[in-house]
Amino acid sequence: MIRVAINGYGRIGRSVLRALYENGYRENIQVVAINELSDLDTISYLTRYDSTHGRFPLPVSCEGRSLRVGNDLIQYFSEAEPDAINWQQLNIDMLLECSGSFSSREHAQVYIDAGVKRMLLSQPADSDVDATIVYGFNESEIRSTHSIVSAASCTTNCIIPVLEAIQNLAGIEHGTTQTIHSAMNDQPIIDAYHKNDLRLTRSAMSSIIPVDTGLSKGIHRLLPDLGAKIACNALRVPTINVSAIDLVVRTEKVVTKEEINTYFESLSLGKYKNILGFTKEPHASVDFNHDARSVIIDGTQTQVVDGKLVKLLCWFDNEWGYANRMLDVADYWGRKISK
Repeated sequence: MIRVAINGYGRIGRSVLRALYENGYRENIQVVAINELSDLDTISYLTRYDSTHGRFPLPVSCEGRSLRVGNDLIQYFSEAEPDAINWQQLNIDMLLECSGSFSSREHAQVYIDAGVKRMLLSQPADSDVDATIVYGFNESEIRSTHSIVSAASCTTNCIIPVLEAIQNLAGIEHGTTQTIHSAMNDQPIIDAYHKNDLRLTRSAMSSIIPVDTGLSKGIHRLLPDLGAKIACNALRVPTINVSAIDLVVRTEKVVTKEEINTYFESLSLGKYKNILGFTKEPHASVDFNHDARSVIIDGTQTQVVDGKLVKLLCWFDNEWGYANRMLDVADYWGRKISK
């Protein structure tokens, strides 16, 4: 059993806690503390009720300065500074960093210096962290001696297994990804100021909005042979959850639509079971809400032009799928350190 704390209790932090209880991770992982700048009553309320994922499966209430979830008592902190919490006294094995505020070793190190033994980041990180992990692809690279690890991004977790699969099947000459992503909390409901991106001043519910993406960096880090061959763009769309990546690649070998679909269906039942899914049903995005897999290939949308131009539609729940992968990484890392 590993003891963890959650730092930042927004969309991913709350999804991580819910997934821990819904999907069996509680057998191996115990959350002993949550650090979130909001008040405890609001935290309790947002844990109990969620517009995207529904009601929490267990009773949730406030008890003093703690959050009670079922039979578990989770200490509550509301501190902005890393050294304001006595992390050593909490005796945690790992901090799940879900605030999205840390991407470099320098910034994450302040928590290590403050007494946190290990830190798992819920966002892409710079190359100076110990490892960037896409569970199901390269978790074997985690070492018990690592202190700062990134679980990459939801889009990286989606596309890496797909690109690896195509590379193994037919080789990839070059390609593009177009991420079609649900709205996020850095967007306003109505037009408002944004310090970094003029497009993000516009209402999230009124427009399809182009945004920057770091997906190409993730591909380059994890699949370096493809790093210079894949260009990436992203759009935000007016939905609250579930996203997709429209992938187009030119393969080295001639393939057929049937060959591509059969291959991905076999991966969904074998090597990438519970990580990659495959479907031939006529779906809309909402059908994948609360789907714990990293990616689902929509076989009805697979196209092959002239034998080598392959187009795939890859669905993913950008909250729930990612939260489950983060817990997979935490569980795997925890088993390493407990040996």
